Amino acid sequence: MKYAREIKVGALATICIFLLFFGFNFLKGVNIFSPTNSYHGRFTNLHGLEEQAAVNILGHKVGQVDAIHYDFTADTAFCVDISIRKDIKLPQGTKMALVASGLLGGMAIELQLPADGKSQVAKGSHLPTTYVPGLVETVQEELIAKLAGTVEQIDTLVANVNRQLAGDHLNATLANADRVSSDLTVVSRDLKNLMHNRVPAIVNNADTTLANLNVIVADVREADLKATIARVDTAVDQVNVILAGLKSQEGTLGQLIYNKSLYTHIDSAVVSADSLLVDLKANPKRYVHFSLFGAKEKKKKK
Repeated sequence: MKYAREIKVGALATICIFLLFFGFNFLKGVNIFSPTNSYHGRFTNLHGLEEQAAVNILGHKVGQVDAIHYDFTADTAFCVDISIRKDIKLPQGTKMALVASGLLGGMAIELQLPADGKSQVAKGSHLPTTYVPGLVETVQEELIAKLAGTVEQIDTLVANVNRQLAGDHLNATLANADRVSSDLTVVSRDLKNLMHNRVPAIVNNADTTLANLNVIVADVREADLKATIARVDTAVDQVNVILAGLKSQEGTLGQLIYNKSLYTHIDSAVVSADSLLVDLKANPKRYVHFSLFGAKEKKKKK
């Protein structure tokens, strides 16, 4: 057992090296007992992406960034190597998206799977890449745009103020303000005079008018309304008597209204008079001769 101690030391050293390797990978988030598949993607800007960053699918971690290579002579300078679990199969059309992993600015890789992908991507393939701006960056861009618009408005306002100050507009405005102040002083003085002189007279007139109205109301209350109503009732009764006489057939108006024979005689007289007028117009000589003959007889008798 000459080499027993050396064997123990060698075995212990091997175990320590294995534990060190396992612990280092464990701290890096690499599970050496889980087989993985590697994929690659190229970016023009990593926006702070680092190795050992998470690789997610729908927010669930399925792998990590193994390494980042760069070649600044190419348009897409950065090549990112990722590894995901071997049991996950990526369909054709899968994109490697660079997204923000938190509010503090950390970055991660999000695998965007297509809705209708069927065939699988071969391991070790290069995936198409895209960049999704984070919340902080979006807010920052909107804030910068709004600040730029605000600065432009402030510049325009300052330019307008300078233009107003450079001309005679300010002096004209101050002169108008002085004139308005003078007018307000005059109006205030007139208003004070009105309150001291005219308003008391108006109040007195109003009091007199109210007193007269009170007298009129008292006269109306003292008036003999009952006697007036009684006289109106008497007049109404007399009108009712006249109407009753018209309705009866005994009075003259009742006979004229209800007696049909009287109406017939009057109608016949009107017809006879109309016939006489027609005959007079047709034979005027007849009536003239009669008038002359009657006149001669009257002269002979005399």
